[in-house]
Amino acid sequence: MTYSNTQPDFSALLRTPLTERLGCRYPIIQTAMGWVADANLVIATTKAGGFGFLAGATIDADKIEGEIKKVIAATGGSNFGLNFHMFQENAAQCVDLAIQYKLRAVSYGRGPDKKTIARFKEAGVLCIPTVGALKHAIKAVELGADMITIQGGEGGGHTGGVPTTILLPQVLAAVKVPVIAAGGYSTGRGLAAALAAGAAGIAMGTRFLMTTDSPTPPATLERYVKVDDPQKVRVTLAVDGMRHRMIENPFINKLEGASPMGRLLIALKSAWHWKQQTGMSLGHMFGVFRQALKEDPGAVSQTVMSANQPVLLQRSMVDGFPDEGILPSGQVAAAIGKLESCEDVIHGIAAEAEACFAALYARLGEAVCCEARKKTAVVA
Repeated sequence: MTYSNTQPDFSALLRTPLTERLGCRYPIIQTAMGWVADANLVIATTKAGGFGFLAGATIDADKIEGEIKKVIAATGGSNFGLNFHMFQENAAQCVDLAIQYKLRAVSYGRGPDKKTIARFKEAGVLCIPTVGALKHAIKAVELGADMITIQGGEGGGHTGGVPTTILLPQVLAAVKVPVIAAGGYSTGRGLAAALAAGAAGIAMGTRFLMTTDSPTPPATLERYVKVDDPQKVRVTLAVDGMRHRMIENPFINKLEGASPMGRLLIALKSAWHWKQQTGMSLGHMFGVFRQALKEDPGAVSQTVMSANQPVLLQRSMVDGFPDEGILPSGQVAAAIGKLESCEDVIHGIAAEAEACFAALYARLGEAVCCEARKKTAVVA
């Protein structure tokens, strides 16, 4: 065996099926965080060489097309994606707009059916669902997913219970499409580790939320930056009965400490006080309350709170009151001590990943040379 002193092109090691198919320079995706992933954040991500998704679930129906046009005008193309959920009232609009403007990709959780996915494929729009369990990854591929984003339990918002280090190898072994790793990533070391394991790239939400390009209000960003204990970025079931990872705050503590009826009152009050446009009239509110008296107030409160989640997000992410809404976050927030631009974040991660590969290559070279010297000594 011989060893060449010629170093490989480390930038080439960052070219993966993700960069090839999405047309971005680096295998780094900015996820579609509600009330955060607007046109400006996607523009900053795209210009820096990453791939961004617009948060179609929290953009008003009459503004989504304008946001899409804004990104196209600023970046010179449709090399970005749109995130949506099929349970949205305007889901059909999102599907049509992604196809009309020939966006590079769409992402989703509870995804579209085979017929809708076939429409995307015919139009050349890649389908990249996000899943938190092996069985969901397999099902998504069966339905026609072009790539899969797996989110480990370290990730923010709705999240599963399986850590990324366990979930990623499971999915890589089970599917044949490119796999993107999410949940716990914010550094070049993390990117290098994911690529070495076989992933096509990484997806990050919290890291992009905590940038100077994020539209998140200063008061809320300050709360994210101040978190220095991963245990304070924890999972709660209090919002809608599903696993939510978020930064602990007075609202969550109050919700968790309330009785089932108390939780219902909090849910109704938040819906009524914070967003009249939810359609919850006074008559409807009392109707829900009467239903709770007959049934399970805990279950009804979860239903109301689930429908009210965009409002709870809006209170913190738009209005700037971090103690009165919810603060979805990955545990990685505790490892981020300052705000940087998307450009600095992406380029810094890429440079660190390349340095990791350079160090690994150097160690490999030393090992090969050492082995060669041993064989020479034996022959002599």
